[in-house]
Amino acid sequence: MDRIAVLIPCYNEEQTVAKVVSDFRKAIPDAAIYVYNNNSTDKTAEEALKAGAIVRNEYQQGKGEVIRRMFREVEAECYLMVDGDDTYEASDAPKLCSEVLGRQADMVVGDRLSSTYFTENKRHFHNFGNSLVRFSINHVFHSDIKDIMTGYRAFSYDFVKTFPVLSRGFEIETEMTIHAIDKRMNIRNVIIGYRDRPEGSESKLNTVSDGIKVLLTIGRMFLHHRPLEFFSIFAVILALISVGFFIPVFIDYLDTGLVRRFPTLIVCSFTMMAALLSFFAGLILSVIRNQALQNFELNRSSVHARFVELSKKQNAAKKS
Repeated sequence: MDRIAVLIPCYNEEQTVAKVVSDFRKAIPDAAIYVYNNNSTDKTAEEALKAGAIVRNEYQQGKGEVIRRMFREVEAECYLMVDGDDTYEASDAPKLCSEVLGRQADMVVGDRLSSTYFTENKRHFHNFGNSLVRFSINHVFHSDIKDIMTGYRAFSYDFVKTFPVLSRGFEIETEMTIHAIDKRMNIRNVIIGYRDRPEGSESKLNTVSDGIKVLLTIGRMFLHHRPLEFFSIFAVILALISVGFFIPVFIDYLDTGLVRRFPTLIVCSFTMMAALLSFFAGLILSVIRNQALQNFELNRSSVHARFVELSKKQNAAKKS
């Protein structure tokens, strides 16, 4: 088991990957550096291999697919994930790793938005998107994450081995963040430097389509992790519609003693029933979610026990 494993997912990063590997080798000399090549059509794998990285391939396309394989295959005390586009400073790596190794953090977020991101990044719609996603998640999930979409993070063994990767593309960062918030893991924000991609290097992120996927992921995760709140919103809306249409019918009944708008009354009744069904659906799903949280904690305890066992074996091997 490695003490620190640097994980670099790559797709067509021939121009920058060798420099990234070299910079992180200098910043944390004792780290194992893994480059996961995701069907690159250029010489990304060859350049990474020349620079001294451990190169592996993931043939299912998408950043989420790469991270699933990385997390499954690599064993380490601390995992440092960084993009291969040379936009992050390797000199910040010790700060992120120390939060995991020294302060028992489960996920450390490399915060670009509090430093140079908005001046370095020339894609203004990306800037707006990052701010929108950060605002949405922090308000929906009552958190204080400084940078949701950063590709520079450190993780504990517990996080990596208990995180179920569901997303296939760039929405994976959103999924990781919400998972850590929902499971009440120890999350730390560390301000890092950021520089724009070098000339000739192109971003793989499509601002519109990937942005829509991220927002849909937030909605899906809100449904999965906050079902009572999610369905209560619909329940309140339906109840207000029902009451709003019922009031004129009721006032007319008080004036005349007759119900002259039976269709409206019937629609109001069914709308109120839908509101009640929505509320109780959220209540039932909330109970199921709480049971899932209990199971997660039990699973996390077994994962941590395995981590302790691996650490003991490794220490014993070093002494011998």
